[in-house]
Amino acid sequence: MRAVYDELALPVMSSIGCGTFIINKGEKNLLDDSNDHSIASKLLNEKRNLNEVSALEDAFSNSKYPSHEKDLPPAQYDWGGLYPRASPSREVKSLDGVWNFRLSPKDDPDKGFRESWFSAPLSTTGEVIAMAVPSSYNEATQDKNIREHIGWAWYDSDFYVPSRWAKENQRVVLRFGSITYNSIVYLNGKTITSHVGGHLPVMADVTSALNYSSKNLITVAVNNTLTPETLPQGSIIYHDDLSKYPPGYFEQTYNFDFFNFAGIDRPVYLYTTPLTYIDNVLVVTHVNSSGSTASASVEYVVTSESPSGTDVANCSVTLLDANDTLVVSADGCAGVLSVPQPQLWWPYLMDPVAGYQYTLWVQVYSSAGEVDVYPVKVGLREVAWNTTGVTINGRPLYIRGCGKHEDADIRGKGYDAALVVKDFSLLKWLGANAFRTSHYPYAEEIMDRADAEGIMVIDESPAIGLSGFQASLQARHIAVMKEFILRDRNRPGVVMWSVGNEPKSSQAMAADYFKAVVNASKIDDPTRPVTAVLSESVTADLAAQALDVIWVNRYYSWYTDTGHLEIIQRQTISEFENWHLLYGRPVGISEYGAGSIPGLHMGPSFTWSEEYQTELLLNNFVAFDDLRNRGYFMGEMIWNFADFLTPQEYKRPAMCMKGLFTRARQPKMAAHVTRARYLDLAEWDNSSERLQRYHRATNSTLNPELRDDIQTLDDDLNSEEQNGIYAIERAVNHAGVGKTELLAEDDHDDDHDSMAGVAGGKKVLEQSTSNDLCPRRSDSGVSGETRVQAFTRVFGMGEK
Repeated sequence: MRAVYDELALPVMSSIGCGTFIINKGEKNLLDDSNDHSIASKLLNEKRNLNEVSALEDAFSNSKYPSHEKDLPPAQYDWGGLYPRASPSREVKSLDGVWNFRLSPKDDPDKGFRESWFSAPLSTTGEVIAMAVPSSYNEATQDKNIREHIGWAWYDSDFYVPSRWAKENQRVVLRFGSITYNSIVYLNGKTITSHVGGHLPVMADVTSALNYSSKNLITVAVNNTLTPETLPQGSIIYHDDLSKYPPGYFEQTYNFDFFNFAGIDRPVYLYTTPLTYIDNVLVVTHVNSSGSTASASVEYVVTSESPSGTDVANCSVTLLDANDTLVVSADGCAGVLSVPQPQLWWPYLMDPVAGYQYTLWVQVYSSAGEVDVYPVKVGLREVAWNTTGVTINGRPLYIRGCGKHEDADIRGKGYDAALVVKDFSLLKWLGANAFRTSHYPYAEEIMDRADAEGIMVIDESPAIGLSGFQASLQARHIAVMKEFILRDRNRPGVVMWSVGNEPKSSQAMAADYFKAVVNASKIDDPTRPVTAVLSESVTADLAAQALDVIWVNRYYSWYTDTGHLEIIQRQTISEFENWHLLYGRPVGISEYGAGSIPGLHMGPSFTWSEEYQTELLLNNFVAFDDLRNRGYFMGEMIWNFADFLTPQEYKRPAMCMKGLFTRARQPKMAAHVTRARYLDLAEWDNSSERLQRYHRATNSTLNPELRDDIQTLDDDLNSEEQNGIYAIERAVNHAGVGKTELLAEDDHDDDHDSMAGVAGGKKVLEQSTSNDLCPRRSDSGVSGETRVQAFTRVFGMGEK
């Protein structure tokens, strides 16, 4: 795939309310019409490296929105580049810490630009306060005006760089993990770059703008205003009744229920490279699970840049295992590595070694003898899908997890390493194997942990609650997906792309809109299914027909038929059966649940009590089990992992209370029953019953030794030795299962016409389930009783 631009076209700025969508004159979205069908060759990155932009112009265009929504200067790059990692050729310097901060007055949003606050230390322009970077600025102080601010906010800090960087002729790059939302970055009084939207990296080459023998001043202006043209969308509402509001009074509204945090919310780095440097690395892994052992390969493409643009660099790659032992190496900037005796990347609780990663060390050599070195983590896994399900490494997936938010006290959406470690500890305690990045791309550091822990990710764009579906919004959406996929496409944990959450997809323009966005995303990455999380009725929705797999949000007995737990099963089963019958896709529930106030207990259960939240989950579990037996239900994801801050409103007590955990990450009763459920599912996922059902559904023939072992397992289902989380240990330690054809004749995706059988040869381990509320089956007191059944028996809960 490639992007084609008019020759010598200069960047054009066109207003989209809260900033600009930066495009090139005559820019087009084109398919690659070449005959080369190599995945890697289709996914060569697209990058526009523009000249350093001039100082911000004094005049900004007007719009129908408030004057703090400005056209932005051009960006240097159209994506955030490789993550800053130290190597023998690269040095990384953090700029995190306490920066200076001030707001532009709400009634004079242009003041900072008019007075050139970027030209000198911010403290010389007026009073400043301290602000932590990374963090959202909203909850970091006691000032309500800061928490509720709409418009431009300003940061600055100063720093030194080693003078040897200039002597060593190093290229120096400035990179923000994200700035939410629109931003302009200045260095030593000069405009360096800008970025439209939040949640994705901002990168600029600052080599020529740095002072190497004196202090440097970095300034950032950030705007959190949302309009119908931004992702996510919002509106500015003016109140003109002067008997109730002062002149010019307005408020920001938006199409989502989480707090609109803003600021420099992810890490800030300077890093160096040689002048000839690795620009991007694409990795696509392939797994063949047929035969007695799995085989795997790594397809790679390396792109590089040089000062003149004419230096043809040479490349070499070296693959090391987790112990830094050499596995395989090769020369060339593109190729395929065959991995002997591969250790595959498996999700948590599908294998005792979850999240196993190799490291691909990439080297680029210039004609002048420069060497740039960069490490890329590689997980050997392959995702496939058809009309009834999704597989990983040939094994069927059942996703059990939750939606999340980047949200915590004080720091807002700001990255916090301790919080990330705690969240992954809780996910694994639950027995979850996945989460969705609702409703925006998460920090790269969070994604790193997911890859390392074996937690799968449904990676979601910031397109929440979309409506209107105008051409300009579609172009912005496609651009965001491209930037987003470029950032995360090498990650083994990412198993699906979600183009958005709860669009108003019954609107007439939604069908063509989502077809275009999904197709563009599949061009950028054809190796993963593309989905969207839907909320319209099955008969009204117009987006599902474009999707590979379908996720739906449903809150039976909460937003509808509140208090009536007895109807959950009927409504849930009917709903998801209809989605599958109408569209012939795998379906799953991406949100369900109820709010609960921690410590509120009522018996019999009553809305907002911890008991009601728990019983609502239990009734959903019964429906999900019925749907699982029908062969097309691919997973269940609770809303939400933890309580999170919402806008100020009368219907919620400051937060969405649907969390399994409080905002402080303490478990509610629902967390314990979810843990019981997910550990039961993990056991089923690895059981002989699951293996047999999978092969019956796919009309495959089992290896005779494998069949004998399965029969032995079935004869002793209540045995602790054979009925643990990895019940198929003896079976899969024999020869594996032959490759099976899964797709129906009318499958909608001809590019994925087969999925491999169950991978064999895995040494499995017993998993600890020591919590009292989640006993092992043999410890539950009743032969064959599941953990959830034990929970309902002990607490007197169950179907209603």
